Amino acid sequence: MTMQDVLALQRAHFMEELPVSLAARKDRLNRAVAMIGDNAAAFCDALSEDFGHRSREQSMLTDIASSIAPLKHALKSVEKWMRRDTRAVQFPLGLLGARAWVEYQPKGVVGVIAPWNFPVNLVMGPVAGAFAAGNRVMVKTSEFTARTAALFEEVCPKYFPTDELAFFSGGADIGKAFSELAFDHLIFTGATGIGRHILHAAADNLTPVTLELGGKSPVIVGKGADIAKTTERVAIGKMLNAGQICLAPDYMLVPEAQEQAVVDGIKAAVSAMYPTLLANPDYTAIINDRHHQRLTDWVEDARAKGATVEVVNPGGEEFAGSNARKMPLHIVRNATDDMIVMQEELFGPILPVRSYRAIDDAISEVNRRDRPLGLYYFGPDEAERRRVLDRTISGGVTLDDVVFHVSMEELPFGGIGPSGMGSYHGTDGFKTFSHAKAVYKQAKLDVAKLAGLKPPYGKATLASVRRQMK
Repeated sequence: MTMQDVLALQRAHFMEELPVSLAARKDRLNRAVAMIGDNAAAFCDALSEDFGHRSREQSMLTDIASSIAPLKHALKSVEKWMRRDTRAVQFPLGLLGARAWVEYQPKGVVGVIAPWNFPVNLVMGPVAGAFAAGNRVMVKTSEFTARTAALFEEVCPKYFPTDELAFFSGGADIGKAFSELAFDHLIFTGATGIGRHILHAAADNLTPVTLELGGKSPVIVGKGADIAKTTERVAIGKMLNAGQICLAPDYMLVPEAQEQAVVDGIKAAVSAMYPTLLANPDYTAIINDRHHQRLTDWVEDARAKGATVEVVNPGGEEFAGSNARKMPLHIVRNATDDMIVMQEELFGPILPVRSYRAIDDAISEVNRRDRPLGLYYFGPDEAERRRVLDRTISGGVTLDDVVFHVSMEELPFGGIGPSGMGSYHGTDGFKTFSHAKAVYKQAKLDVAKLAGLKPPYGKATLASVRRQMK
């Protein structure tokens, strides 16, 4: 079947099923949990094959468990999410018996375009919200993780008929055709540049779109921050998946007097967690040769333009002669705006560290760049923390750590401006994939006459006008 055929099939079955019951939604969520849980080992094998090497334990954390968690959260919460939302009506209609409420109705068929960095989790997270909302789902997987994509296509039919959930793989041509389908909602996770093309493609069908993009998520080390704790937490977030995370700390802003201590702390933390890299099963490889070359070129660009690059290689390993595509952390000091590392989202183990004199200088540094997907602030000073929160705009914030806000199911996850539009996860995901249908039930009395709406107009009309203009 073509993608267009599958879309028509899913929409037809969706319309036949309306209204979508709580039992049907829970059944789909339960089957999604089983699909991932039953095949966890196979997915971990596929992920490692796609990356060249990927930590099995990391895959279990970031792709298996983190896929099942939102599905189970939806299972626990969907009955509450589905309840009608009673709204107030204007005086005196409520006294006369009028009522108003919002019903959350499924949209129909949701398209999901997933990226390669977490190719299970970033499929199943949107699926959790879409199924909870009562929709059918079509998924376009990334060509960079072909083995994982093939596994989805192999196992999905064992749990779902095509009219409920279907997967499609392929290159840019397939992605383009997929984004041009007349979905009832489309969610894309990936690069900002591609997001622009997705939005253009969806516009012809007036398809509502959620874009989960990226950007340069800053870390601000504030007044009185615990340097050892701060640098360890930044190192964990930066080295996870070898920095191939849309929310990875992209650059650090540190007080001038603490720059050396922060650099030393990052080095110590990374060395303790990864005393070696090449043969270390805990450390993930760069996804492909093109991305490895991109990162290498950007480091060389920074060096050529005057940066000091400190490579965190505690084992003294030789990476140049390796074909493993593993890359150590490169700390870039004295990074300037003309360097690519300060212009583009890094998506790899490169970390520029820049210093500032006053907190407003750090805030200005953040604000003169595109609004990021995440922002991270470390420090106990409540006034300074409040100033950072009030004076910066980002998709989300984690305080005294990095990345963690994405794992809180009842917090909306999304970007703003170039880092995305719309949000999902938990209640917000349910609402994103639902249509909030307004319902008004009129009172039994002749409200039109009482409100002066019924010609011939007269005293009641003027009284109504005066009342509304008070």
